[in-house]
Amino acid sequence: QLQLVESGGDLVQPGGSLRLSCAASGFRLDYYAIGWFRQAPGKEREGVSCISRRGDSTNYADSVQGRFTISRDNAKNTVYLQMNSLKPEDTGVYYCAAKLFGVVAGMLDEEDMDYWGKGTLVTVSS
Repeated sequence: QLQLVESGGDLVQPGGSLRLSCAASGFRLDYYAIGWFRQAPGKEREGVSCISRRGDSTNYADSVQGRFTISRDNAKNTVYLQMNSLKPEDTGVYYCAAKLFGVVAGMLDEEDMDYWGKGTLVTVSS
């Protein structure tokens, strides 16, 4: 069974940090570019960050640039999103998604992704 599973979401205070993980099973993640997307309450889903198949190209939304870092460990079939200096506006459900042979030349198009996880909830609140 092919699936992506996100983990690491939690309740955290403003200024805090979290690391999200996206683990793949049933397929080799190194064939895929990976994107992190989020959906805040009452808002549309938006792209947060993405990483190329080998991890040599990354992209970030302006709202998270300098605070979030995406990385991957293909040997562990896992992609990570390190989130620092979290703000209340970072609250939302975070999803990872995979695009077969995807090319990172900007943010990946969510309409074009092949697999999605079910999401993990991040709440930033005091």
